[in-house]
Amino acid sequence: MRPVLVTLLLLCATPAFATPAAAGPESIDMSDATRPSNAEMTAIYDADQAVRMSKTPIDWKLVRPADRARRTRTQELLGTGSLHSADDFYHAAYVYQHGDLPEDYLTAHALAVIAAARGKPAAAWIAAATLDRYLQSIGQPQIYGTQFRRSTGSDWSQEPYRRDLLSDALRRANGVPPIAEQEEKRKGLPTQP
Repeated sequence: MRPVLVTLLLLCATPAFATPAAAGPESIDMSDATRPSNAEMTAIYDADQAVRMSKTPIDWKLVRPADRARRTRTQELLGTGSLHSADDFYHAAYVYQHGDLPEDYLTAHALAVIAAARGKPAAAWIAAATLDRYLQSIGQPQIYGTQFRRSTGSDWSQEPYRRDLLSDALRRANGVPPIAEQEEKRKGLPTQP
């Protein structure tokens, strides 16, 4: 009888010895009020976006190596714990979503989720887009409909796309247009020359 009592006492006492890592979400401070943004991460993001917002055609032979260098530096900043604010993680998500590998897109998704959790509402869209990009990169259908592609000689497509998995209400909650608006956008994209 004694071993049963000892076992019962140990089982009851276990929660008292739970580590902080096992604590629930309510014990994690996700507020962004006192977290300073990293100026270097902001500069990396600004450079990433400037290349893509330019009115001149993008020279991918130059941009891809620059993108890789930005991801490398962003990884170094993440590795040293130098990123803290919602903006830091939001910026890092954008840098990673311009990656080459499924792991880059999945990392971008994780970073966007952190940014959203820390109070950056705009991060909801990049979280959806990076998940779609990741899914398509591993041969699975996207679920939000954020990715538009075309092959030489063909029209724009969102395929593969699992339209039935999420409702338009869930898409809107992540800042993604409903399916009907996506279709209008797709039809409005420039056709092949």
